[in-house]
Amino acid sequence: MSTDTQTSTTRAGTGADGAYEHGVVERRWQQFWQERGTFRANDAAASLPKYYILDMFPYPSAAGLHIGHPEGYTASDILARYKKARGFNVLHPMGWDAFGLPAEQYAIQTGKPPSTQTTQNIANFRRQLQMLGFAVDWSREVNTTDPSYYKWTQWIFLQLFKNGLAYVDAKPVWFCPVLGTVLANEEVLNTPDGPRSERGSHPVERRPIRQWVLRITAYAEKLIAGLDALDWPESTKRLQRNWIGRSEGAEVDFAIADGAAVGEKLTVYTTRPDTLFGATYVVIAPEHPLAHRLASSACRGSVDAYIAQVRNKTDLERTDLAKDKSGVFSGTYATNPVNGARIPIWIADYVLMGYGTGAIMAVPAHDQRDWDFARKYQLPIIPVVAPPQGMSPDLDKAAFEADGYLVNSGPYDGLQGQEARQRITADLAARSLGKSAVNYKLRDWLFSRQRYWGEPFPILWVSPEDYARIPTASPFREFLPAAPVSCQMDGKTWCALPLGTAHLPLELPAIKSYLPAATGESPLARATEWLHVNINLSTGEISQGNAATETTGDLVISALRETNTMPQWAGSCWYYLRYIDPHNTAAIASPEKLTYWGVPDFYIGGAEHAVLHLLYARFWHRFLHDIGVVPTPEPFQRLFHQGIILGEAEYHLFLDENGKPRSVTAEDARNLKNTPRQKLTEDEVEKCGSEWFWKKDPAIRIDVQSQKMSKSLGNVVNPDDIVHAHGTDALRLYLMFLGPLEAAKPWNTKNIEGITRFLRRVWRLVVDESAGTLTPRIQDNAPANAALERALHQTIRKVTNDIEELRFNTAISQLMIFLNAAEKAPALAQHTVQDFLRILAPLAPHIAEELWHRLRAAPPGTAPSSIVEAGWPSFDPSKLIEDTAIIIIQVNGKVRAQATLPKDASREALLTAAHSDANVRKFTEGREVLKEIVVQGKLVNIVVK
Repeated sequence: MSTDTQTSTTRAGTGADGAYEHGVVERRWQQFWQERGTFRANDAAASLPKYYILDMFPYPSAAGLHIGHPEGYTASDILARYKKARGFNVLHPMGWDAFGLPAEQYAIQTGKPPSTQTTQNIANFRRQLQMLGFAVDWSREVNTTDPSYYKWTQWIFLQLFKNGLAYVDAKPVWFCPVLGTVLANEEVLNTPDGPRSERGSHPVERRPIRQWVLRITAYAEKLIAGLDALDWPESTKRLQRNWIGRSEGAEVDFAIADGAAVGEKLTVYTTRPDTLFGATYVVIAPEHPLAHRLASSACRGSVDAYIAQVRNKTDLERTDLAKDKSGVFSGTYATNPVNGARIPIWIADYVLMGYGTGAIMAVPAHDQRDWDFARKYQLPIIPVVAPPQGMSPDLDKAAFEADGYLVNSGPYDGLQGQEARQRITADLAARSLGKSAVNYKLRDWLFSRQRYWGEPFPILWVSPEDYARIPTASPFREFLPAAPVSCQMDGKTWCALPLGTAHLPLELPAIKSYLPAATGESPLARATEWLHVNINLSTGEISQGNAATETTGDLVISALRETNTMPQWAGSCWYYLRYIDPHNTAAIASPEKLTYWGVPDFYIGGAEHAVLHLLYARFWHRFLHDIGVVPTPEPFQRLFHQGIILGEAEYHLFLDENGKPRSVTAEDARNLKNTPRQKLTEDEVEKCGSEWFWKKDPAIRIDVQSQKMSKSLGNVVNPDDIVHAHGTDALRLYLMFLGPLEAAKPWNTKNIEGITRFLRRVWRLVVDESAGTLTPRIQDNAPANAALERALHQTIRKVTNDIEELRFNTAISQLMIFLNAAEKAPALAQHTVQDFLRILAPLAPHIAEELWHRLRAAPPGTAPSSIVEAGWPSFDPSKLIEDTAIIIIQVNGKVRAQATLPKDASREALLTAAHSDANVRKFTEGREVLKEIVVQGKLVNIVVK
């Protein structure tokens, strides 16, 4: 496209008569911005204030975007364009979180490499995002599956490894035989048919598998403390705090009184050491290492059967307060350290090995779970905390869980809660029977998957003997930890040897089959040529080997590569840092750029990532800060969650048992899931207040529901279709106009027509459609119009404030108000229209750019300037002052008329106008005026008899 064609009076992209053709206009300006590099962030502009806007980058699925995806991207784009207009150096990048199961499943089904499908998906996503005109710096695009990217993911892992934060353990994990991979707890669903995978709903089972684990628990305290200073939704911070689950209490040692483990201690964690005298039994988790040893010969069969029975229960099932408690007596007893009582040890699934020590003291009088369990198995319930005066709990009905004063607690009777906890804990510590402890629900991060399509671990496995031979100057010492990380494989002990930076990236090999091994091993375990290597411990040289290789010579040994791969979370933990310097081959990013750009000033994404992604990214960032890689301790200072776009509303008419229509409330509809109903169209219903009624019989209230967009529900809307029919600007405006950004909102394709009409009106405000030229109403020397000037400055002020506060729906409403005023004006000053277009541009950039160029045609042969560089208009407070006021005129307190008069009109002028009004005279003529009340600039009230 030649830029000087913009000077033509009749443009390509409009009809011969000047009608608005959104498709051609939008393609033209998207090409213009791309060719000009309009939205490239400037690393050299250190003198400018920076603003870094980050979107949670998408997983590029084969389905492409649906209409809900662009909502958050549109919001961030509006903010990016606005900040650029305000003079900020804006960084607004985009990339792809492209490793993961979907592409691997496709590879298993088709035999094609996952990279093939991933490349196609990315191309489609990029096309769709560019079609929406987003102000993205595409020169910084990143892809987690690109070796030049995951080189640095591997480098960060090696730093964690070197600092003792990565280890290997055989953990009981959820394994899906069909998907061939380990699943995190949140990827497992509780169903009537047992635990199932979230993806595909396949059966899953608990299985001990060798795993890489990251010691995120070492950062638990920092992760909690750091939340206080963040500008995040309180609900998200609360979820993070709950997930970390910090609690203060005591670890208490109960001696095992009999059986095979007699004399050993069973350590429990409790937040209520003040209730120790009420402990009537101890409970351990089925996975506890002592579970089998504690089982007496008489109870061994029932213990083994119970442990097998609960093996495949999810943590959520096990800890559900509403579930029926289950357990089995071990046949062994423990000794209560505060009173010497001999109490039974039970095994029950409501205790988790992952929390505390995997053992609890049960105080049924003061813990509801323990009370339920004790009632079921007829165990003693001994009250040791008396309620404050005025409370009278009934232990026959429920546990008393609140604080009070101690009873039945020997020397501690009468002490209040906190004092009692401190005294008892101190006394136990003095006798070496316990100690104060802080505990977290947070577990170390299971950081490996038994699949192909993920980042390879840059780890070699060698024998302990060879590990001990590593020379002091060996390149393999770059990331060597203080103590070896080892594991058992095939009955042998192996030590983890980290690759050096010079060997990164370790790339995935090409393989023939993507099916996981039946044993649960990754498909990489079958890539024998890649798996077996020879290494020179002295020089760092790595060469191909095989299982039968016998190495000789100086420090040349055989090794195995790690076959697990990293989880999809890995690449998304640090991508925001790579955007800062995406082509750097020597570091994650240069220190200078990290110092200037820092971390995102604004981060937007779905609330479904409120816990794990954000927690993992914070952990990695805080670690990188601790080792001096990044200058700030937290990655995301300001966070916003956009609401979801729901499918189109469905209208249901409920029927009674005779098939006749019945009126229902929203609560009725929830309770009548299996009741016959009839689907109605939008034309058959009408809204009254907040409720919907059947037009055919307005006495019948109907149910209206909108569900989350899903392919399985068939309610997904493709943005390509909307853009084709209405245009990108219409889609952007409609998504923002639906309601508050954070709210869930139903989509309605019919209603977008209102936004389309608004854009056509904006077009006609500037363009004479019959001639294809500027409308003659726009004049350089248009007569002053105080009312329109006031409306313009009110609009500038409101749109500015609304964009800053992300109130895009009300900003659009204000633009509509101004358009109404502008359409009524007999003439329009060019600067007025230009200011209107400048504040419209972040929301509807294509039409604003087109009209801007028509108003400001560049001389022939010169490149046009973009509205993006035109700056942001400021409002003049003096222009906001109203010159006139609407005066309410009353007779005996009742409104009879109103008049528009100068704000500073005198009392006499106001009374004259009131008495002159014909409608007022109907109520005052022939009557005695008792009083005339005047409120300057507001009201006249004539009191007559």
